[in-house]
Amino acid sequence: MGLLVAQLLTGLANAAALFLVASGLSLIFGVTRIVNFAHGSLYMLGAYVGITLMGVLPGAVGFWGAIVLAGVAVGLIGVVIEICVLRPVYRAPELFQLVATFGVILVIQDLTLMIWGGEDMLGPRAPGLKSVVRILGEPVPQYDLALIAITPFILLGLWWLITKTRVGILVRAATQDREMVGALGVNQSWLFTGVFFLGSALAGLGGAIQLPKGGADLLMDFSIIAEVFVVVVVGGMGSIPGAFIAAVLISVLNVFGVAYVPQSTLVLMYVVMAIVLMIRPWGLLGREEKAGEHGQIGEPQRPIRPAGWIGRSLVLALIAFMALIPVFGSTFTQVLIIDILIFCLFATSLQFILSTGGLVSFGHAVFFGGGAYVAALLVTYFNTPMELAFALAPLGAGVLAIGIGWFCIRLSGVYFAMLTMAFSQLVWSLVFQWGEVTGGDDGLVSIWPSKWLSGTTAYYYFTLAMGIGGILVLRHIMHSPFGYALRATRDSARQAEATGINVKQIQWMAFTLAGAFAGLAGGLFVFSKGSIFPDELSISTSFDALIVVFLGGVKTLAGGVVGAAFMESAKDWLTRLEYWRLILGLVIIAVVIVAPDGIVGSLRKLGERIGIVREEESMR
Repeated sequence: MGLLVAQLLTGLANAAALFLVASGLSLIFGVTRIVNFAHGSLYMLGAYVGITLMGVLPGAVGFWGAIVLAGVAVGLIGVVIEICVLRPVYRAPELFQLVATFGVILVIQDLTLMIWGGEDMLGPRAPGLKSVVRILGEPVPQYDLALIAITPFILLGLWWLITKTRVGILVRAATQDREMVGALGVNQSWLFTGVFFLGSALAGLGGAIQLPKGGADLLMDFSIIAEVFVVVVVGGMGSIPGAFIAAVLISVLNVFGVAYVPQSTLVLMYVVMAIVLMIRPWGLLGREEKAGEHGQIGEPQRPIRPAGWIGRSLVLALIAFMALIPVFGSTFTQVLIIDILIFCLFATSLQFILSTGGLVSFGHAVFFGGGAYVAALLVTYFNTPMELAFALAPLGAGVLAIGIGWFCIRLSGVYFAMLTMAFSQLVWSLVFQWGEVTGGDDGLVSIWPSKWLSGTTAYYYFTLAMGIGGILVLRHIMHSPFGYALRATRDSARQAEATGINVKQIQWMAFTLAGAFAGLAGGLFVFSKGSIFPDELSISTSFDALIVVFLGGVKTLAGGVVGAAFMESAKDWLTRLEYWRLILGLVIIAVVIVAPDGIVGSLRKLGERIGIVREEESMR
């Protein structure tokens, strides 16, 4: 009994920092409707600022004062982010805002590296709370008990602020209808800034308050952000009490999972998230999502027609040029283009559901990695010929997409995106921890193509045919009657249903097709590298695809291809620089603010403007 009580108390103590970070994220989303992926970076900054201040301020007063000051400092940093990065894109589609916060993550990572270095920093012990207390014979750290006592006061303080003050009334009003708040004369910009300060300060407090239990390192932003999003989504985005309940639930389950079912440690919270969203699509205490002014990807797009003869001629010329690469190019060039083609196909499969269907997925890498693992497992355990294993890769990914899509298509907007992330992380967790079959973190190796494709040049032509063929098939589907039906579900689901289109069925089919083509890219990837590791299923891989689609142009059919080609080509150069994340993050933020139409969209607009100018000059 004593051990159970001690484990329960440990879970409640772990919930303290998690609740602080999650409540800040939930508050920001509730008012601004921004899914702030940089929130984990603010948590990391709170830890680094806190540990620096604790080294300067003496005694117990200095320790707790450092925690408070760290929260205030991070809150001010949040204000700078809100004013400089997010305020210019508040009226942009939600995906654009999300991409901007991803750019902020990259910038903060390298700035933190510049200031504090790459070494992990151990947190100091809390003065006066360094020993343990025995409860039913089991030792419990005094600091854990202090955190358990502090957390309810923080919850009550937030409840009082939200329910009993004028600021709280405005925040709640903005959560319900921010346009009406603006119509009543409230300065929305400064309201959003104030909310962002509070939410960022809570993240900073969470990072500083956990220092005696952990420390500060450059990976802590990504290590907590997934858990925080699980808590916020399970509790209901925008609900502070929901965040508290979910933080306690997830933390306690994690502690008991580590103790009794250690294989479930990575899987458990995603299982809980998936179950909650399937039963209550808006979380335990959440409400139905109110989408952004222009939806996930923007206003209904103008009709997109197949390329004319000029466009087709350019594509044929490019394909002919790539076919001649082995003649005059080096082996390194061939390998680089293989990587570009594979990523182009993967990005195009995401572009298919994002641009054509308006479905924003945070977990598309599960199909890319899933297809790769299907092929690798068949070769490893059944000695399956490469040709058959490769053919079954997209089929396996498609079957996986059918199962995941059946649950996800029921939701919409950010909850759809979050559920795709939950399933993606669930599969990643299974692959990572099922080491006896998948190899775990060591992956599966020696997955090489057949002898007739063993040379770099042979596999180059194979990838060229499969990659370009897959992209062209997807483009053909986009211009087919099915593609036009999918666009109708994107632009107006109600009107599409009124005309007899089964919206959910069309979206499910599109989701499955996108998964299958991502699996095709995964099959090409595993045989090109000869190995596969769980990282290819991770959130970061999914976001790489989202970033390249955005850079290429969300509202264009060629955005995925152009963005992937640009990113993969630039990556080889960027990664040679010490602070390449800082450069890439600034580029992403600049594109979001200055050229939100991406490379293709901006070039198209430039061409249209030049054409208009020429017409006006000819008329004169």
